[in-house]
Amino acid sequence: MTTFTKALTTNELRAKIACVPRIPLAHLPTPLELLPRFSQAVSANGPRVWIKRDDCTGLLFGGNKARHNEFLIADALAKGADLVVWGAGVQSNNCRQTAAACAKVGLDIHLVLGRGKPASGPDVVQGNLLLDQIVGASVEIVEEAVGPALDRKITEVAERFRAKGRKDYVWDRPVVLPLAALSYTLCVAEIVEQSSASGFQPAAVYVSSSGSTGAGVALGAKALGLPYPVKSIAPMIWPWDSQQELSATANRAAELVGIETRLTPDDILFIGDYLGPGYGQPSDAGIEAMTLLARTEGLLVEHVYTAKALSGLIDHIRAGHFRADQDVVFIHTGGTPAIFAEAEMLAARIPRRELN
Repeated sequence: MTTFTKALTTNELRAKIACVPRIPLAHLPTPLELLPRFSQAVSANGPRVWIKRDDCTGLLFGGNKARHNEFLIADALAKGADLVVWGAGVQSNNCRQTAAACAKVGLDIHLVLGRGKPASGPDVVQGNLLLDQIVGASVEIVEEAVGPALDRKITEVAERFRAKGRKDYVWDRPVVLPLAALSYTLCVAEIVEQSSASGFQPAAVYVSSSGSTGAGVALGAKALGLPYPVKSIAPMIWPWDSQQELSATANRAAELVGIETRLTPDDILFIGDYLGPGYGQPSDAGIEAMTLLARTEGLLVEHVYTAKALSGLIDHIRAGHFRADQDVVFIHTGGTPAIFAEAEMLAARIPRRELN
C-alpha cells in the first residue's frame, strides 16, 4: 500500500530542521544568478541557465561543505569535543572547509589525508593542502587511498588521540552523512524561494553531488513536492554512494527532524555518465565546460567535480532536453582552490586565446 505524504512548505521544512543543533558558519542564502552569455554560448535555442552560488558560502573560498559544517560542528560542540579528526584526499575540499570551520569556533583539527600511493618525495604544499596548514590544521599524510582503508586509518588515529585524553569528533558515516544532508535540503528550499522571486520555475536542477549533498537535494525535492527533477551528476562512483545508500541517508536525515517523507532508490536521480577517465581525473568535456563558463561569465568551476557536472548539463541542453522558454538551475558546489595544485596540467589543456 502506498502512503501519500503532504508536501511541506519551505517555512515548514525550516521549522522541522530547526530542532537540530546548528551553528552559523556560511553566508546564506547564496545568490541565484542568471548566466545569459553562457546560456547563449551553449545553445541559441536552449534554456536560460541560472547558477546557485554555493562557491560563495564563505569559510576559506567557499563550497558545499560550509553548509554541512553548520550541522557537523554544532554536533561536535554539543558532544563536548575538543578535537575533530577528519580525512579524505590530499587536495580535499571537505577537509579544507572543515579545518576553516574548526578555526572559526576554536576547535583543534587533525587531518588524515590519503595520497593513495607511497611517497615519491615531499608532498607539494599547494591548493587545499596549503590552506589547511594556513588555518592551523594538524596534517598527517598517509599512503591509504580514499575509501574503506582510509576510513580505518582515520579511526586508528582518533583512537590514538583518545588514548591521550582528547575528546574527539571523528568521521562516522552513519552520524555525519544524514546531519550534513539536512543542509542541502535547506538549499533546495532557497532555490524554490529565489526562483519564485525571480519569476520562474525551474525545469530541472543540476548538481555535482553524491554523499550528503546528493541525499540532501533529493530529500528536499521530495519533501517540498517539487514538480521538476533535481539531478545529481556523480563526480565519483563509490559503492557507498549508490542510489540505495543515498536514499537511506536521506531517510535517516528525515527521521532526525520528524519529516514524514521517505525516499526509495528510484527517487535518487543519479547520473554517472560524465565521470570521464575516472575519479579525480579531468575530462575533455569538463575542461570545455570550465573554459566556457569562465570566458562567458567570469566564473570558475574546478576541473574534476563541478566542471564534469556542468559538462553533463551542457550535453543535456545540446541534446534538446529543454526548450528555449525554460530555465534550469546549476548548483555550484565550490572546490576551486584545487585547481592550483594542478596548474601545469590545466595550462597545457586549456586553449590559449590569440587575438588579431
